[in-house]
Parts: sequence; C-alpha cells; structure tokens
Amino acid sequence: MAMDDACDLLCLDLPHAERIRAALPDSTRVEPAAGMARGLGDSTRLRIAAALLQGAELCVCDTAWVVGASQALVSHHLRQLRTVGVVTSRRDGRMVMYQLSDRGRAVLSVLVEVDNGTAVDTDGDGDAVLEGADRV
Repeated sequence: MAMDDACDLLCLDLPHAERIRAALPDSTRVEPAAGMARGLGDSTRLRIAAALLQGAELCVCDTAWVVGASQALVSHHLRQLRTVGVVTSRRDGRMVMYQLSDRGRAVLSVLVEVDNGTAVDTDGDGDAVLEGADRV
C-alpha cells in the first residue's frame, strides 16, 4: 500500500464508526450479492445479461446471435450466470430458455442506470437508487 493511501495518525471517531458498523449487513446477506457481482464481472456475461434485460427470455441460439459469440461460449456463460442466481432457465421441448431472475434484473437495472448517469439519491443517504425503485 502506498503511503498516500493510509492515515499518518491512528485515530477512530468511535460514534461515527459504530453507526456505520451497525448498519452493515452481515456476511450471510452480502455473499449472494457478491456472487452476482462476480457473475457480472465478465464483459461477455454482462452483455448476455443486458440482452436478457432487453429480450425478456431468450434461447441459447438467439442469445449467441445477439451478442455475437459462439453457442458453446454463451451456454458456458449462461450456466455461470445461473449458478450465481442472475438468470433462471426452463426447458421448452428441445430448447432451454433463459431469463433474468428478479434479483438479477434488479441488479442489472441499477448497473445500467448508474452507467447512464440516471441513478439518483432519492432519500439523501448517499446510496444511488433508481427513482421509484425498490432497493436491491
């Protein structure tokens, strides 16, 4: 760690730090969100999720064509997205259809809005949320 990244003096504003610490979610609540964040941390998976945000439900073939990748690669990434809870799947005859899970849709919607610069702090607590949206 560079010297500019750390305080020169060890101090603690205990009341302030205690309020923040008390408000933090425990690790059992954070881990699923961290898994989703890891799942969306690859540009191909993020493009696939964005396609599902636009297309509601897509089969692997359509998703591969939309994102311009091979079916094998898209299938691999969809499995990873399903494992972390970003997407759900259902079999329709010989095809497997994928769609964003409710949480996946909420997380991706916030990412898209923040990237577009349209997320707003609606309650003054410093958290960027979509106007009128439920918190994720």
